[in-house]
Amino acid sequence: MELNNKIIAVLCNYELLPERVGGMDYFFWQFDKKCKENNIQVDWFFPNAATHGNYPDLTIYSSATQNVETNFLNFYKENKIAYSHIVSHFLELCTPFFKATKQLTQAKIVAVDHNPRPLNGYPFGKKIKKKIKGFLYSKYIDEFLGVSNYTASELVKDFGFQIKSKIKVIHNGILLEDIQVRTSNSQNKPSFLTASHLRESKGIQDLIQAVFLLPKTIKEEIVIDIYGDGPYKKQLEEQVVRLGVEKIFQFMGSSSNLKSIYCKYDYLIHPSYEETFCYTVVEALAANTKVLTTNEGGNVLRIITHLENGFLFDVQNVKQLSFLIAEIWTGNLKITKKTREDIEKRFSLEKMVNQHIQLLS
Repeated sequence: MELNNKIIAVLCNYELLPERVGGMDYFFWQFDKKCKENNIQVDWFFPNAATHGNYPDLTIYSSATQNVETNFLNFYKENKIAYSHIVSHFLELCTPFFKATKQLTQAKIVAVDHNPRPLNGYPFGKKIKKKIKGFLYSKYIDEFLGVSNYTASELVKDFGFQIKSKIKVIHNGILLEDIQVRTSNSQNKPSFLTASHLRESKGIQDLIQAVFLLPKTIKEEIVIDIYGDGPYKKQLEEQVVRLGVEKIFQFMGSSSNLKSIYCKYDYLIHPSYEETFCYTVVEALAANTKVLTTNEGGNVLRIITHLENGFLFDVQNVKQLSFLIAEIWTGNLKITKKTREDIEKRFSLEKMVNQHIQLLS
């Protein structure tokens, strides 16, 4: 495929924070490196500049006073660079911006959708607005990318059947080399963690309620570590006190080192309502840490088969979750299958980067 001497623009409504380096940061760094190896110049447009990690190697144009879309349009009008491709991440899709960009640049426009959907769908009014936007502006986007099959189907629901032929799926990838692997299970009772941004849609409140329903003998011994921070932390802390389970839950705070933490636990519990990819589940499986998660949100990639490589329960069904935890604790349910190999085959960061590079051919 012919790649040499292309110039592309990548627009990301993604704030660059040294304390929140995640999978997308590694993707941006490796994608930029791979582009340079193929003599492709990448101009990056973020909300802010950054000096951590490999960001100093990237050519970044940021603005403190304009959003990413406006900053790019103004930059292009001043510089008239002949971009072959313009790729967007985390931008609202099917807006007048895409029409303006197409008319100005004539570049091939690729829009990547990372956005989660509400569990019960959008309100009727928002559904109508999305359909109208799809009718008006989807024609200016050459390719839509979903990070899962779920995302791809939701794109059609959002913006209309006319975009179906323009949708591709490229799974996000993870940096496997940094994820330490669990080699054996706990000798005594199983250990549990949960790791997520602490907001209501992650369902940690359901986990707390499920633990409250456990038999007293289990509650006297079990410990669950909560990694993460966020706007819902205070409500969760109040809930564990109100239910008298504060000795069970340990709030560990945010950690930039989760890749070496998963392997210390037998099970990850992830009761999320909505996800588009769910790094937490994929990373835990890459560490050979088994997963309990929801059919709807946590298993959005359909990589977990109940009782084979993990456990599934219905979202907000605290009785199901409580039963699973109790059965695991007493040894009635157990999974010994190693899960890393499957993750290596399907979700490597290298595979993701190569697939995105192929889009530029």
